[in-house]
Amino acid sequence: MPFRFPLATVLRVRESIERREERALQRIQLEMARVARQIEELNEALKKAYEAREQALRHAMSAVELQTMLYQAQATVAAKNALLLTLQKLEEQRLKQMKVYQAAHRDHETMINLFNEQRDMYEVEQVRAQQKYLDDIFMGRRHRS
Repeated sequence: MPFRFPLATVLRVRESIERREERALQRIQLEMARVARQIEELNEALKKAYEAREQALRHAMSAVELQTMLYQAQATVAAKNALLLTLQKLEEQRLKQMKVYQAAHRDHETMINLFNEQRDMYEVEQVRAQQKYLDDIFMGRRHRS
């Protein structure tokens, strides 16, 4: 008789929950990486804007052009600040999701450990039953002779 784990459905559910929570954590981490990349791009744009402004100030330019450059730099800084807030919120989400994932992982590991313990007990019982069967055969032959 093959081993049958009575909580196999629970084990599958726990595994499914763990995978789902891991995917949610990965989505948050991917979003954090995307936002971080955007922040880096804005930093690079700011650097170029300041360099362009410095170079433009060395030459004659109209106040309108200078004002436009300033507004563009301010808009870039505002966008960067918004992304920094988004990144901070994502980090909070990541920390919460990490706790949820860790709990799901612990629950799954608990079920795996229970499965392994029950399988090991089953195997020991199978070995005992096999040995008892062999002993009974031996004793039966011994009594006949």
